[in-house]
Amino acid sequence: MFQPDLLKGRSILITGGGTGLGRAMAMRLAELGANIFLVARREAPLEAVAAEIRSQGRHAAWATADVRDFEAVERAVERGWSEFGSLDSLVNNAAGNFLARTERLSPHAFAAVLGIVLQGSFHCTLALGRRWIDADHPGRVLNILTTYASSGSPYVVPSASAKAGVLAMTRSLAVEWARYRIRLNAIAPGPFPTEGAWSRLVPSAEAEQAWLAQHPMRRFGRHEELADLAAFLLSDHAEYINGECVTIDGGLSACGSGGFSHLVGAPAEFWEALERERRRS
Repeated sequence: MFQPDLLKGRSILITGGGTGLGRAMAMRLAELGANIFLVARREAPLEAVAAEIRSQGRHAAWATADVRDFEAVERAVERGWSEFGSLDSLVNNAAGNFLARTERLSPHAFAAVLGIVLQGSFHCTLALGRRWIDADHPGRVLNILTTYASSGSPYVVPSASAKAGVLAMTRSLAVEWARYRIRLNAIAPGPFPTEGAWSRLVPSAEAEQAWLAQHPMRRFGRHEELADLAAFLLSDHAEYINGECVTIDGGLSACGSGGFSHLVGAPAEFWEALERERRRS
């Protein structure tokens, strides 16, 4: 099904598209014919990914914005809409996460993650949803969650709370906006190594091996596997899929290990070293 013109003529906004899974999705969706509009806070990664896409003969543009700021999101959406004539799809991928003992969290840290993940996803969805409804324009929203969005997980309480909220928003708006021909779905990835975020969640080789040991496939996800799933859910082949959350984790959550419960027995020294490292970064 992954023909080079699968997404031809489509224009897709991806938040957090300059690095990690966002970059992987941007490159794959562009390869399949889509115009890509990238939004994130840092200019350099956005510029680099857009240039790489354009070097392959595809179309890409970008804008910096903090998704926690609705006015900034509106400006970015307006720029993307003007760049490509319209935007017909949204991938809410921007996120923030780190391991922490919840009793050591500050309210500011909790609010920061909820702001990026939950408020940011709502801001982007609302900004585009209003335009689609006003213009009688069909739309597609794909929210990138995590396997513990539905189960919860220790040591990532801000992320679990925020992602659970985005899952509820996905299912709620899938029903409310279906009459406008707007589909909302989600992907719940398990462990996918990425530069930067991975080190905050898997801080050592020992921690990585412990996670692999409990994985039924004894491996982590590959970026292209998630990118292909995203392409399918955004394509016309998935037109009747609405309000769903597709898990992609090699069966890890099916054996009851989708979150960070394996750290319950970690000694205090582990957490103290992790906190020292986070303060340095």
